[in-house]
Amino acid sequence: MRKIASLLLNLAAVAAGLTAGAVFAQNNAPKLEVKEIRYQGWATQVTFPELAEDLGYLAPLKLNWVGNTISGPQDVQSVATGDIDIGGAFNGAILKLIAAKAPIKPVLGHYGIDEKNYHGFFVLNESPIKNARDLIGKKVGVNTLGAHIEFTLREYLSRNGLTPAEIKQVTLVALPPVNTEQALRQGQIDVAALFSVLRDKAVERGGIRTLFTDYELFGKFTAGTYVLNEKFIKANPNATRHLVTGVARAIDWAQTQPVEVVRARFEKIIVARKRNEDTSSLAYWKSTGIANKGGVVDDRELQIWIDWLVKDGLLKPGQLKASQAYTNAYNDYAKQSASVASAK
Repeated sequence: MRKIASLLLNLAAVAAGLTAGAVFAQNNAPKLEVKEIRYQGWATQVTFPELAEDLGYLAPLKLNWVGNTISGPQDVQSVATGDIDIGGAFNGAILKLIAAKAPIKPVLGHYGIDEKNYHGFFVLNESPIKNARDLIGKKVGVNTLGAHIEFTLREYLSRNGLTPAEIKQVTLVALPPVNTEQALRQGQIDVAALFSVLRDKAVERGGIRTLFTDYELFGKFTAGTYVLNEKFIKANPNATRHLVTGVARAIDWAQTQPVEVVRARFEKIIVARKRNEDTSSLAYWKSTGIANKGGVVDDRELQIWIDWLVKDGLLKPGQLKASQAYTNAYNDYAKQSASVASAK
């Protein structure tokens, strides 16, 4: 009995020490300037901020869902106007906003492209379209104008020798992503740009073939970033670091867990938020596509689009520098990356 009592006392002392340590750590942690983060979601999808909250990486910060979006440019414009605190979009669209003096700053990766996670441009099997030049005078269905798909298409056309005047003869038709495949099959458009589950389901149904993909053009790279309003960063530096690093941890988790584990977690989150969503599309989730661990941003991911914007006449040479267009200062994974690089 004495031994049992002694053991219980020792365990109690250890528990008390751990509790005291936790309280000490909490009391000495930087005070967060805000209690909640406003954001927009995506129907049937889980964003990395949502994953971070579910994994416990954001506490005591809480997310405040203000509605859904289907457009990256709209998402980051809402950040620029202060309607939400964090949003993500294609880097080319973000750079155009920054060039227009929008007060936003990319802080970590949002989505990316790899061999499993890519945008495909599809035509019907019987279509006469075989190459870039065949697209002159044709219609291409895209989710929104001025975003990832438009830039990718224009790069494909440019690389294959089309002049600016010829590129203008390729018509872009903005369509809800869920309607793009149907528009292609009904002959309303000539090419459909499809991504993720919509791409895989369309391929499963047959009758279409790939014209090209963004992975073929660019290889593996982070294509979009999350942005914060510069005023938010300045006013809330502690909350910014907590938010960014928390989301970075969630990205790292999704990058390193088995696919089945990530899908199961996403399904749990979607069911729990009770927005009347279908979770069947989660079976098609394959990877984050984000190139760097924890969503760390690098110059190359922005420079490729700065060069494109300059070539297209939308930016002046030297107007934007990639290294100044984003910050990794609030992502603790950037410190890890720097330590690894310096050790080599």
